[in-house]
Amino acid sequence: MALTFSTSEESTDLVLTMAGQLDALSAPDILTTIDGLIEKKHMMIVVDMADVDLIDSSGVAVLVALYKRSRSIGGKMKVRGAKDQPLAIFKLMNMKKVFQIA
Repeated sequence: MALTFSTSEESTDLVLTMAGQLDALSAPDILTTIDGLIEKKHMMIVVDMADVDLIDSSGVAVLVALYKRSRSIGGKMKVRGAKDQPLAIFKLMNMKKVFQIA
């Protein structure tokens, strides 16, 4: 299943909602969106992964890039709703030390 994504605002947070597979095929597309999100200078970016069913190393790299870019402007980033395979990958890679996983 291809990755689909959209953005919305919740209070002062910018929410990036993704569904499908965050992998090597979809990573380049989402990186362009990340550049646009950082330009808006939101101080909190929430990545909603409730409907993401697969993530690979390229997908994790996308999230780390978002985290680093957000930090570079003084912002924060957190992941919410991760379950099944994506959550298992985050636990295996100890990603909770990098960004907040809710």
